[in-house]
Amino acid sequence: MKRWVLIIHAIVLLLYIVSVNVSVTNTDALAFPKATDLNQVYNQQETVNLVSIDTSITIENYFHFIDSIVKTYDSITSYKLTEHLLVRANAWIIDTLQNTDYYRMKAKDSFVYDQKKMIALPKGNSIVIPDSIQAKKLLSSFQKTAIDINIPEFKLRIYEDTIQLYEFPVRVGRNEKKYLEMSGRIQDLKTKTGSGIIFKYVRNPRYVNPVNNHEYFVTKRDDKKVTKLPQIPFIETEINGLRYGQLIHPTTNPVTLGKAYSNGCIGTKEADAWIIYYYAPITTKINIRYDLNVINNEGDRMVLKDIYGYNKRK
Repeated sequence: MKRWVLIIHAIVLLLYIVSVNVSVTNTDALAFPKATDLNQVYNQQETVNLVSIDTSITIENYFHFIDSIVKTYDSITSYKLTEHLLVRANAWIIDTLQNTDYYRMKAKDSFVYDQKKMIALPKGNSIVIPDSIQAKKLLSSFQKTAIDINIPEFKLRIYEDTIQLYEFPVRVGRNEKKYLEMSGRIQDLKTKTGSGIIFKYVRNPRYVNPVNNHEYFVTKRDDKKVTKLPQIPFIETEINGLRYGQLIHPTTNPVTLGKAYSNGCIGTKEADAWIIYYYAPITTKINIRYDLNVINNEGDRMVLKDIYGYNKRK
């Protein structure tokens, strides 16, 4: 009789344990985020999506590789994953791209003939897929970002709200009119002023001389050495609702920065062009102005040289 009592007690205890386990499992399931919101799941589990770089990626293959990551992970993120979101969430990528600048490499006693063969993403590194919280912050930052260019100051600045993030030297258009074979007419080469947006990128640009419409593939650097042209995105602007073909793009001759030298475009250093590109997604606001009265970094008021002679006409 005692034996049967013991067996019954054991059965009751077993049923109780099973009942408790089922109850705990069901409670956890109810508290767990929706399966469709994968970023919340990752945050609660305190895990991160990482993409391992198993083979070094060169500049010429960089955009294809980044695009493949965006395409793969966009289907599982709760937000629209883009190249700019991905790279801004991995700031080290911008640093690496900046260091492919010919003149930075020259300062390290390294001659680079073909920038496209340089490594953009070293083997062994990992790329983090931003979670929804980080993505939301970056999207908010993009919406508050604006580019400001003051022509006679030869400066391009990047702002987030009223906070200046970056300041870069630039070159601007020449104060002359010239026939350009590319457009088939005489063009005013001065950089045009006004407000607008970034509306397009050219990630693998063709280098064409607008004067004779000839494409070229090599460039003579400031040190007189000849190299192949780099692959760095050109940024196309829309000013006052018009698309003049006025670009923001790198120059292979930084000695021309701080001068009215171009055919109307805004030229930058190669390293600076990467930052501008990743801080200026499509629809980023841009303002190009011609202000002679400025305050320098020391807080002193200055009157700049009237490089286009606008004041003489008043």
